[in-house]
Amino acid sequence: MKTITKNKELIACFLEKGLILDYEITSNENFYTNDDLFNNFKIDPFTSLFYFGFEKKSQNMSPSLSFVHFICSKFIKYLSYDPAIEFTRSAPKIQDEEIVDILNSTPFALGSEFIDDEWIKWFLENLSKSFKSEISKYEGSVNEFLTSHSPSINVMGRVCFHLVESKIDDYPFAFLATYSTENEGEKESHMPLKNALFEYKGKNDLLLKLLSTVSKASDKSDFISGLVESGELFSPLKFSSYEAYTFLKEIPIYEESGILCRIPNWWKKNTNSLKLSIAIGDSAPSSIGMDAILRFDPKIYFGDEKMTKEEIEKLLLETNGLSLIKGKWVEVDHEKLKAILSAYEKANDISELDGLTMAEAMRMQLNPEEALGINDKNISLEISNGKWIKTVRDKLINLNNIGNLSPGNDFKAILRHYQNVGFNWLMSMKNLGFGALLADDMGLGKTVQILALLEYMREKEDFKALLIIPASLIGNWEKEIKKFAPKIKYSILHSKDRDINDESNLFITTYGMVSRLDDIKNHKWDMVIIDEAQAIKNPSTKQSKSVKEIKSNFRIAMTGTPIENRLSDLWSLFDFLNKGLLGTVKEFTTLSKNLVESKDYAKLKNVVNPFILRRLKTDKSIISDLPEKLEIKAYASLSKKQVVLYKALIKDIKEKLDHADGIERKGLILSSIMKFKQICNHPDQYLGLLEFKSDFSGKFDKLTEICETIYEKREKVLVFTQFKEMTEPIANHLETIFNREGLILHGETKINKRTELVDKFCSDEYVPFMVLSLKAGGVGLNLTSANHVIHFDRWWNPAVEDQATDRAFRIGQRKNVMVHKMITTGTIEEKIDTMIEAKQKLSQDIIAASGENWILDMSNEELIDLFTLV
Repeated sequence: MKTITKNKELIACFLEKGLILDYEITSNENFYTNDDLFNNFKIDPFTSLFYFGFEKKSQNMSPSLSFVHFICSKFIKYLSYDPAIEFTRSAPKIQDEEIVDILNSTPFALGSEFIDDEWIKWFLENLSKSFKSEISKYEGSVNEFLTSHSPSINVMGRVCFHLVESKIDDYPFAFLATYSTENEGEKESHMPLKNALFEYKGKNDLLLKLLSTVSKASDKSDFISGLVESGELFSPLKFSSYEAYTFLKEIPIYEESGILCRIPNWWKKNTNSLKLSIAIGDSAPSSIGMDAILRFDPKIYFGDEKMTKEEIEKLLLETNGLSLIKGKWVEVDHEKLKAILSAYEKANDISELDGLTMAEAMRMQLNPEEALGINDKNISLEISNGKWIKTVRDKLINLNNIGNLSPGNDFKAILRHYQNVGFNWLMSMKNLGFGALLADDMGLGKTVQILALLEYMREKEDFKALLIIPASLIGNWEKEIKKFAPKIKYSILHSKDRDINDESNLFITTYGMVSRLDDIKNHKWDMVIIDEAQAIKNPSTKQSKSVKEIKSNFRIAMTGTPIENRLSDLWSLFDFLNKGLLGTVKEFTTLSKNLVESKDYAKLKNVVNPFILRRLKTDKSIISDLPEKLEIKAYASLSKKQVVLYKALIKDIKEKLDHADGIERKGLILSSIMKFKQICNHPDQYLGLLEFKSDFSGKFDKLTEICETIYEKREKVLVFTQFKEMTEPIANHLETIFNREGLILHGETKINKRTELVDKFCSDEYVPFMVLSLKAGGVGLNLTSANHVIHFDRWWNPAVEDQATDRAFRIGQRKNVMVHKMITTGTIEEKIDTMIEAKQKLSQDIIAASGENWILDMSNEELIDLFTLV
C-alpha cells in the first residue's frame, strides 16, 4: 500500500472583516509554503502582503493564497501604471472595473462568501496605507523603489499616447502624445509632448529620461519609429483606420515599454467585438430535472448589433482591419470570422438534431469553446439562459419570490423567516427535479428545515426518504424528529435484518452502513438526504461511491462548510446532487486547471449557485432573526467500552443502595453521580488511566464533529469541563483537530498566568481553543473573541453554566455566540437535562440554588430509574 505523505501548505482563510494565513495539512505532492510571509503576517499583516505582491506567483499556491497574491500583485501593477505617482507618492484610487475583475476572480475557499466589493475596497485601502508608510521611508524615486523589489516590473513613464475617434471621413481617428508634469498649485497635469522640447531645453539628460520609454517603443515598433524619425510624434495627428488599427494592435508593445495608452473603450473592453451568442432554454421542456431536453437559437453579434450569416460572409471579402458597421467600429479578422461561422453552424446542428440536456446546457457555460469546437480563445462566446431557464434561475436565486408554503399544523416548530424561505426553496428544488445543497452556517437550523419539508410531504403524499448521517448524529436527529415532527414515522437502519418495506416514511442510516446494506442501493428512493455532506467530498473513497450509487428522485446534501480549498470537493458534491452538471472527473480536472490559471471563477459560480442555499450568521437579514446566544444540545452516544462500564456501575450501585442510609447513602449517591459523569466523559477518566483514545468516548467523537466545522471557518471556541483532570486530555484531542496547540486554564493556574492566557486567546493570532475548568473559567475572565462555547460535561446548574458562557458573551461581543451543551443519550445526563427543561420535581430556581443535592431526596427506585441506561 502506498503511504500518503501529509504536508503543510499555506492557505488564506477569509473572515467577515479581514483574513488570516494558516497552514493546512495536504496530501498533495506539490504544495507551497512561505514561513517568512506567515510569520511577518502576524506582526504587520498588510505590509507583509504588500511585499508579497512583488513575489513571483508559484503554480503550487493554494487557490486562496493565489487569490491574495493576485490582489497584491494587481495593486503593485496599478502603482506602476500611474504616471503621477512620482508626484503624489500615494496609491491611486482603483477603478470599479478593477474591483469587478477581482470579484470575478474570487475562488471557492474558506470564507470566500464574505468577499464582496466592500471587502475588496477595505483590503486595497490597507495595502495603500502600507505603501504610503513604506515609500515615506524611502529616499529614492517610486520607480526605483518598485524596481528594487521586482526588476522585471514595467513602471509606466510619464509619456502617454492618446487615440480618440474623430468625424473626418478619411481620417476617422486623432492621435496625441502627452507627458505628465507637475504644475504649481496642481499635483499633475498632461501637456502635449512638444512642450517638453521647450521645458527641457538645455537639459538633455532630463529630456532623454522622459523620452526613454518612447525610445524603447521605437526599438520594437516600426510604426512608432517612423513617427519619431519624422518628428510627427510631437504634434497632433490624424490617423486613417489602417493607422489606428496598427496602433491598437501594438498597444502591448507600448505598455511593455512603459507608455500609458488611453484608447476608446470599445477596443479596451471589447464591447464591439465579434461574438456568438446562444440563449438556451427559451421555452419550458416537456420534463424536469437535469435530463430535460432544451433547445436554443444561436446568433452572431458585433457588439450589440445582430449580424446575419450572409453579412458575416460579406465581411470575409473585405481586408483585415477596422470597419465601421452600423455606426460602430469593429475589428474585421478573417480567421475569427471563419471560426465564428463554423461554431454557428455546429450550434445550429446540435439544437436541430438532439438539443441539450439541462446538465449539458449549463455545463456548456463553463467551456463553450470545447463544446462548439473552437480553438481560438480570443473569440467571444456568450452562453446565456433563455426565458424559461432565466425565470427558474431567478426564482432560485431571488429568494423573495420563492413561495410561502406552510409545513402544516402538525409541525411543532415555529420557523424563523429565513428557515421558512429555506423550506420553500427545498420544495421548489424538489418540484423542479434538481438536487439541492443546503449549506447554511452551523446553528441556523438546517435540520428543522429538512423536517419541515418531510412533514409537508407526509401530509401530501406517501413517500420513502433515506437519511444518511454520521453515527454521532443519530441521537440529535431522533430528538429533533420527536420534538418537531412527531407524526413522521422513522426507522433506524443499522443492521442487515432491517426491513425497508415497513410503514416508515423516513429511514435513517450511517455512512458506514450504506456499503453493507444491499437493500439500500437496490431500492428506488423518493428522496435521499445526506447530512455532514463533507463525508463524500473525496470522490475516490468507497464511502462516496456507495452513497452515489443509491437511486433516488430527489437529493439533498447538508453541510455548514460546502467548499474549502479544493474544487474536487465541489465536483464530488455535485456528482451526488446533479450528476453530469460538472462533467466527469477528467473533464472537471481540466476545467479546474483552466479556472485556476485564468482566475475566472464567475462562470462556475453562475452554474452552481442556483443549487446552493448558503446563509451566514453574519448576514444582516439573519442576525436580526437570531437570539444573541444560540443554545444547541449536542447529543453523543456511548462507545461500547462506556456501555460496559456504565452497566457494571449500575449493578454495583443497586447492591449497595439496599444496605445504605443516612450519610453513607448520601455519599454513595453523590460519588455515583460523579462516576457516571466520568464514564460519559471518557472511560479512562473513570478508570484513572492516561491514554484517552478518542475512539473510546462518544463525547470525543461529538467534540471532533463540532470543532472540525469551527476549524474550517477558523473560529474560536471555549470548552468547559468541571474536572481539572479532563482539561489536558481534551486539549490534546483538540490539537489533533486544529493542528496546533490551544490553551488550558484551571484552578491551579497562577493569577498572573491567567491574564497572559486571556490576552493571547483574545489577540489577533489564531489561537483556536481554550479548555477551562468550569469554576476557574467561570469567574473574572473576558474571552469575547470566542464564537463558540462547549460545555463538555454538565453541572446541572443553569446559573453556573450561564456564568461560564458569559465569558464569551458580554456586552460588546459582536459575534453571535453558539453554546453547545453536550449530553450523552440514554444516560443520567439526558434524563436530568429533560427534568430540568420540563421543570419537573423542582423549579429551575431551586435547582440553581441547590446544585445536584435535590437528587438525594429521590427514593431508591427513582434513583435506579434515573441511573439505568436506555
